[in-house]
Amino acid sequence: MIEYLPRSKQHTELYLTQFGSEECIPSHFFGPAIRSHFLLHYILDGEGFFEVDGNRHRLQKGQGFLIYPEVVTYYQADSMNPWSYCWFGFEGTLAELLLKQAGLTRESPILNYDKDDKIYAYLKLMAESNANHKARETRMTGLLYLLLSLLAEYGPVTPTEQKESRAEVYVERVKEFVETNFAQKITIEDIARIVGLNRSYLCSLFKQQMNTSIQEYLIRIRIHKACEMMENVELSIGDISRSVGYNDPLLFSKMFKKIKGTSPKHYRTENQG
Repeated sequence: MIEYLPRSKQHTELYLTQFGSEECIPSHFFGPAIRSHFLLHYILDGEGFFEVDGNRHRLQKGQGFLIYPEVVTYYQADSMNPWSYCWFGFEGTLAELLLKQAGLTRESPILNYDKDDKIYAYLKLMAESNANHKARETRMTGLLYLLLSLLAEYGPVTPTEQKESRAEVYVERVKEFVETNFAQKITIEDIARIVGLNRSYLCSLFKQQMNTSIQEYLIRIRIHKACEMMENVELSIGDISRSVGYNDPLLFSKMFKKIKGTSPKHYRTENQG
């Protein structure tokens, strides 16, 4: 068995509180009891059952179960073929969201992953990293993110994802890419390649969903960001121009006037204090 205690909670979005593994004796049980953090068990061998909210789940190798904080649970190893498992305890403001992306919720607490031994491999990496060095918490958090990303990659499609049309998914990818990379020199071809669609088809899709072109959306995002930067008096118009993806200040001024109806200089003057 391996135990872990974080020395600090510097990663408030997600951080490991404990991890370990155990080969259980026949009929070994825990509970009924509650935990103060999320606790994910993954079965390495054998079988047993997990009870929560009045439901009993019979589980075996390649499956697992999620314990929610402050929820009463009970689990027990089989009397003939007791399970061995590893577990990961964690907390953080992003924990519930990341679990939901992996299809794990209080209503759906059962994990199914029998592709390979990567989950146990992450446990071993955590054990190897549990040494006395400065980056321990950061390394553990990184491994926890990798574990949850693995579960999300191969987890079930969530009801939210089922409701979203393919068009909406692609449009959201475009918006996210533009809002993250607006300061870079990007083209529609770049965006289409990243999203994974034909350029003409993507442009048509985006226009139908957003009632504007991708190019127009990019310009509007850039000008919106430029207006926010205007509040920083230490930034010159040239600084702002370059910071939103326009190395040519004349082109920036032209695009700004097209969207705002006035020059960047005049806009700043009108909106100061």
